[in-house]
Amino acid sequence: MTLFSSSRTSLLPILGVLLISLGSSQVLAQQGDQAVKTIASLDVPRYLGAWYEIAKFPNWFQKKCVSNTKAVYTAKPDGNLRVLNSCKTASGEISEAEGLARQIGAKDSPKLEVRFAPEWLSFLPLVWGDYWVIDLDSQYQVAAVSDPKREYLWVLSRTPQLDPKVYADLLQRLKQQQFDIQKLELTSQKN
Repeated sequence: MTLFSSSRTSLLPILGVLLISLGSSQVLAQQGDQAVKTIASLDVPRYLGAWYEIAKFPNWFQKKCVSNTKAVYTAKPDGNLRVLNSCKTASGEISEAEGLARQIGAKDSPKLEVRFAPEWLSFLPLVWGDYWVIDLDSQYQVAAVSDPKREYLWVLSRTPQLDPKVYADLLQRLKQQQFDIQKLELTSQKN
């Protein structure tokens, strides 16, 4: 009982800071920007499988990743998706993070939420992150994923290398959506 009370007390300031940060970022969002547009619909069974990270906006939770970043999506019996992210660290070790994704809205909605926090925290909205598919070719081979505030961006491919023309064309579409493509950091995919 004392251990729980102590842990709970130490979590309260952290949760408070997270709530304040969330509110601040919403206030700071530029209202003049056009809204992020998703693709029209997502066929989740076609989206399942392995996706290699080609490029990303740098973020704090992938700082240890130096190469070979990929995500594997598999269907769960409850309709949600298991997400297994992996990458190689500077020491050569493979780092993995298992999470859960759930679709928001209709069965073909391109808007999902992902959670990598423990299941017992899943009731907290703060542990869920937006995962919006904003670009996807008709063959489900190349995708771009972001969030409504353009804080995150990932370019994904079914193969570790992406044709330079395909990448350049995707960058043009992302620019049209007001993404600062200069912030994109290429991901090394080595054998």
